[in-house]
Amino acid sequence: MILAVVLALCVGAFLLLPAGRALFEDTRDKLSDPRPVTPARTSASAEVPGHPAKNTTDGLRNRYWGVPAAGASVTYTFGKPFRLVDLLITNGASKDPEVYATEGRALRIDVEVTTEDGERHDKQLTLSDKPGPQPFPTGISDVKTVRLVLRSATGLTRGRHLALAEVEFFQRS
Repeated sequence: MILAVVLALCVGAFLLLPAGRALFEDTRDKLSDPRPVTPARTSASAEVPGHPAKNTTDGLRNRYWGVPAAGASVTYTFGKPFRLVDLLITNGASKDPEVYATEGRALRIDVEVTTEDGERHDKQLTLSDKPGPQPFPTGISDVKTVRLVLRSATGLTRGRHLALAEVEFFQRS
C-alpha cells in the first residue's frame, strides 16, 4: 500500500512539473521589478517615407512607424535571450489624443515570439482604440525575436496610413 502511494505521488509530481514550473516563473515575474529591454535590430516588411520602424523603439511617443495597410509586420531581434515579462504598445500616431486620430490604428496585433531554441509562441492582442500605452503580460523565457503583424485597421481612409507609435519590451530584473 505504501509503495502504491509513493508511486502515485511520483507520477503526480512528474505530471504536474510543467504546471508547477510555470506557476513558479509567473510568481517570480510578478514579484520582480520589470526592466526595459532594447532590441539590437528592427526590420519591417513595409514603411511609408518619413516613418521608419525604428521609431517604435526610440522612446518617443510622438513619432511612429507608418505602413500603407494592415498585414505589415515589424521584427525585433535582441542581442541576448531574456525573459519577456511585459509588452507595452502605444497605438496610433501619438499618445496625444488630438494627434492619435489623425492616422489609422490597428485594433488587433498578432505577436510571434521566437525563443533561442527556435520554439515559437503566438499570441493575438486586441487593442483598445484609445491613445496611450497598453500593457500586455507575456511571460516567455529565452526570447530572441518578436514579430508584430498589424491587423484589423480602423481610421484608415484615403490619404492616411496605419500608425504604431511605440513598442516597449520588459524583462524580469
